[in-house]
Amino acid sequence: MDGDACRRCNRIALACKPYGAQWYAAPLNSEANAMTNKKQPSARQPAETPAGRTENPFLDVEFYQRMRDYTERDAAFSKELKAIGDSGAGKHSTDIREAPSLSLLRAVVKKGLSLETMLGRMTQGVELGLWEPWMSAFGIEIRGVNYAKTEQRNARLALDMSLACKVNSVFVNAGVVNWRSLVAQDCAQIQIDKPTEKSGAKVYAIFFLDAPGK
Repeated sequence: MDGDACRRCNRIALACKPYGAQWYAAPLNSEANAMTNKKQPSARQPAETPAGRTENPFLDVEFYQRMRDYTERDAAFSKELKAIGDSGAGKHSTDIREAPSLSLLRAVVKKGLSLETMLGRMTQGVELGLWEPWMSAFGIEIRGVNYAKTEQRNARLALDMSLACKVNSVFVNAGVVNWRSLVAQDCAQIQIDKPTEKSGAKVYAIFFLDAPGK
C-alpha cells in the first residue's frame, strides 16, 4: 500500500508492511529510525530530602497492647526501647514540672512529700541536703544543679525508665502501659546504655528543672 494513502495508520510518509496477519507502520526515513533507537537519558532522580524524626508506633496504646498479647515482658521492653532509640527525644515539654507525661508521677507522695512539692522546693533553693534522696526515691538522678539560693537551679535530671525502674508500677497501675514512649515525647534527651554481663539495658529520659529562660 502507498504510505500517503494508508487508511490504517492515517499518517504521512509511512509505509505499511505486512507482519503475518497484522499490519504495522514503520517510518520510511532511516534517520528517524536511528533517532528512535537512540537510548533516551534516564530521568534525574530527585535529591534525597533529610530524613525526619522516626515515628514511634508504641505511642499508640492499642498498638502496644496488641504487641503485648503475643510478646513476653522482656522482649516487649526491648521492642519499645528500640522504637524509642530510633525516634529519639521529642522535646515537647522538657521542664520536669510541666511535662504532661509525668503528671501521674508528680502526684506520687514519697518521704511525706509529692514529687511536685519536692521539685518546687528545689526551685526555691531550700532544704538543699535533701534534694538527692528526694529524687533517688523516684529513680531520678541529679546530673547537674545550681545550689545557689538566689539563682535559677538549671538542673539536669535523668529519669530511669529501665525494665525494673522504680516508677514503672505508678504508670502501669494507672493503665498507662506505654508510658516510656510518652515520656520520650516530652523529654529533652534519651540516653540508652547497652546491656552488660551483669546488668540489662538502661534507658534514661533527661529533663530540665528551672532552666534559664523559664
